[in-house]
Amino acid sequence: MLMPFTCLFLILIPQTSYQTQLILLSHLLVNCYIFLPSFPQRYQLFCFPAASKSIHFIYSPSKLMVKETRDCMKMKYSNGDAAVFKLKVSQGKPTLVPPAEETEKGLYFLSNLDQNIAVIVRTIYCFKSEEKGNEMAGEVMREALAKVLVHYYPLAGRLTISSEGKLIVDCTGEGAVFVEAEADCNMEDIGDATKPDPVTLGKLVYDIPGAKNILEIPPLVAQVTKFKCGGFVLGLCMNHCMFDGIAAMEFVNSWGETARGLSLTIPPFLDRNILKARSPPKIEFQHHEFEEIEDISGTSELYKEEMQYRSFCFDPKSLEKLKMTAMEDGILDKCTTFEALSGFVWKARTEALGFKPDQRSKLLFAVDGRAKFNPPLPKGYSGNGIVLTNSICPAAELVENPLSFAVEQVQKSIRLVADNYMRSAIDYFEATRARPSLSSTLLITTWSRLSFHTTDFGWGEPTVSGPVALPEKEVILFLSHGKERKSINVLLGLPASAMKTFEGLMKI
Repeated sequence: MLMPFTCLFLILIPQTSYQTQLILLSHLLVNCYIFLPSFPQRYQLFCFPAASKSIHFIYSPSKLMVKETRDCMKMKYSNGDAAVFKLKVSQGKPTLVPPAEETEKGLYFLSNLDQNIAVIVRTIYCFKSEEKGNEMAGEVMREALAKVLVHYYPLAGRLTISSEGKLIVDCTGEGAVFVEAEADCNMEDIGDATKPDPVTLGKLVYDIPGAKNILEIPPLVAQVTKFKCGGFVLGLCMNHCMFDGIAAMEFVNSWGETARGLSLTIPPFLDRNILKARSPPKIEFQHHEFEEIEDISGTSELYKEEMQYRSFCFDPKSLEKLKMTAMEDGILDKCTTFEALSGFVWKARTEALGFKPDQRSKLLFAVDGRAKFNPPLPKGYSGNGIVLTNSICPAAELVENPLSFAVEQVQKSIRLVADNYMRSAIDYFEATRARPSLSSTLLITTWSRLSFHTTDFGWGEPTVSGPVALPEKEVILFLSHGKERKSINVLLGLPASAMKTFEGLMKI
């Protein structure tokens, strides 16, 4: 069911200066997040009418295009479970948790790598200990949060718009939002929490009432939900512009260490100025990750069907077989698990969506650039150190060629990522203010190497951790699975008819 929404239309004259546009924006920033000029005589307005919805307007002198991006909650939703469980959660009054000590105030710079992915990410961590119950969970988590925010003080601030028209953090010290809640059931009753389910799992993460845009959502919102069985769930709502997966993992683990009275193993490195754009910008690559590909296959019509969400588990034996399949024709000498699995799902999804032979298909995925920058980013870099790389080719080449072809494209994309490529991407955004396009695109994000499962607040490691929902319909998520974390769960959503085809293609 689509939720009602309101939007602000902002029409600007192409000949007006950037400063004039920025002044107009400052007066009209009511229902929109950020106005960014893109290519000449083309403008982008990103509207966020509510926390879980986004409408992307592109204005050009010749046409106005409206693209609606909806998450699972606003689509017809199915995760394959026959029975529908209705979780009831009673939320307490939200409170603000400021840093336990006085911290630095003022504006905090966010790099262009942070600007590119300013989306809300909701995650949960389920804890249950045989040794102690959940009676003190809220108090312990709140007190530890206040202490760890001394080190991570930007999280206690608020997002705003800089004089350059970019996101920036106003370090006000107001604090993170913290909510205690109680569920009317045992933790086991919520079912398989490894599957994204915004309807059920969404109740374990606090949403700011009436938030019309990401500027009205604090960088960190935490909810601790106690269950009758003695377990509890930590639900986090964080803006991706504050952290990538590695930095988020380090923050949550630092919070856990603080709760156990330990010093931080990896103190945060907060200065993001080391990733400032060059002046003048130096664009050395074409950066097709920003390219908008025309949908000539009519997939927008296909997405009007009911969306189905599934997870596919690849155990070590299946992953090894997939790698052998990718190398069996002798084209590749070697390949990693990520390369083989990425090529496999890209090829299968393209076929399942019924792309026309000459439809160009784009693969996007993030590469951790920390060690690839020159010099490498400092240990504990507390920002986005990831860069999107890409591969584009006609659907016919993906579908008709053996798996080695798709895997080889993935390998070429990875080899692109070096210091000059990443600096060029930073400068590209500085010059164009363009954002990666997801048209006819698969975006793979991998959490399989992130150690969220090691987080310990004093109740042991989480029994389950993962996302509440996939951020976009174009996203596929890789999660580590099993006690030894050697299996990988592939989570995705597709229109019902396409999912049926995709399921058949997953049989190795």
